[in-house]
Amino acid sequence: MTMEALEGQLTADFYNYETLLSDEERKLLVKARDFMRTDVKPLVNENWEAGTFPKELIGMFRESGLAGLPYEGYGEHKPAVSNLLTGMMAMEMSRTDASVATFFGVHNGLAMYSIASGGSQEQRDRWLPEMAAMDKIGAFAMTEPLGGSDVAGGMRTTAKRDGDSWILNGAKKWIGNATFADYVVVWARDLDDNHVKGFVVEKGTPGFVAEKIQGKTAFRIVENAEITLTDVRVPEENRLQGIDSFRDVAEILRATRGGVAWQALGVMVGAYELALDYAKERKQFGRPIARFQLVQDLLVKSLGNITASWGMLVQLARLQDAGIFQDEHSSLAKAFVTARMREVVAWSREIFGGNGIVLGYDVARFFADAEAIYSFEGTREMNTLIVGKAITGQSAFV
Repeated sequence: MTMEALEGQLTADFYNYETLLSDEERKLLVKARDFMRTDVKPLVNENWEAGTFPKELIGMFRESGLAGLPYEGYGEHKPAVSNLLTGMMAMEMSRTDASVATFFGVHNGLAMYSIASGGSQEQRDRWLPEMAAMDKIGAFAMTEPLGGSDVAGGMRTTAKRDGDSWILNGAKKWIGNATFADYVVVWARDLDDNHVKGFVVEKGTPGFVAEKIQGKTAFRIVENAEITLTDVRVPEENRLQGIDSFRDVAEILRATRGGVAWQALGVMVGAYELALDYAKERKQFGRPIARFQLVQDLLVKSLGNITASWGMLVQLARLQDAGIFQDEHSSLAKAFVTARMREVVAWSREIFGGNGIVLGYDVARFFADAEAIYSFEGTREMNTLIVGKAITGQSAFV
C-alpha cells in the first residue's frame, strides 16, 4: 500500500499509520469502523447514563463477524490476522466507546486468548468455535476483592482436587461480562502444589454467584461483577491443560496488556476528534475558537501524544508478530500510553469548556472512562516497576 493519505482515514492518523496495513486488513478495519459508528454509537450514551448493558449488542457483534479474528482456524477470517490489525481494531472500537470495546476485548481477548494459549487442542475445539461466532460469551476472573497488583503471589481463591473434579472457593471482583457470560475463566491457587491454575466455569454451575457492581463513574456500560465461589465443582476436563503456574498466566497478560494500550489510544483519538470538530464550530469573540493560539496548543499537544503512542504500539505489534516481545515491552506501552491518554482527555474536555461535562457532547464519557483504563491490566506504578527491573536488573517489588 502506498504512503498516500487514504480515503476516509482518521484525522488523528497524522503519520499515516493505517498505510502499514495490507488492503485486506484495512477493509476489516473499515468494517469495524462502520459497524461501531452505524450500529453501536446510537446505543452508547443512553446506556452509559443508565449504567446498563444493551444485550442486543451481542447479536450485533455476532452478525458483524468481527470476533475470533486473531485465532488460527476460528472465526470467519482464516488465517489469523496480524497483531497490528488486532490492535488497530481495538483502537477503532474504543474510538467510539471504551465500554463496548472492553466488553468485546474481555470476550475476544482475555477469555478466548486464555483458552487458545492455555487450553489443549480438544478444549480449543470445544469452546472457541462458538465463542468466535459469539454464540457463547466469555469472561476472565483474576482480580480479587483484596488482591489486585499482588494477586500473583497472594491469590486467595483456591482449588482442591477431588477425584475427577476440582472444588473452587473464593471471590473475584471487577470481572467484566461475568453477570451474563456463558464461560468464565477463573484463576485459582491449587492447595496441593500452591500453583495458579485456570478453570472454565460454565454458566449455571452451582455455587457460582455474580453480582453486578453498581455506582461506577467509568465504564458504565460494562457489567463488572463481584463473584463468590462456594464449593464450585468443575470437572478436570474444564481445567486449562496448558496452565500450571502464574508464569503461564503472565504469558496471557503480556499479550492482553498491549491490547489495553491500543484501547487507550482509541480513547485519545476519539476525544481529540471531538475537540477538533468542536473547536472549528464553536465561536467566541466572533470567530471559531480553533483560531485561538491556546486552543491550537492543546490540539497539537494532543496530536503529538497520539502520534507518539501510535508509533510505539505499531512497533509493539511487530515485536508480537515476530514472537520476540517481552513483559517489559507491553508494560512500557501500557504505562506510557495510558498516561498520555489522561492528558489528552483532559485537554479535550478543556476545549469544550462547560459543555465538556455534558454527556451529549461525548467527551465527558471519554474523560471518565479513561480513569478505568489507566488502572486496569496493571497500574502505571506496577508496569513501571516491571520495566524498571528489565532495564536495571534490580527488582523494586516489595
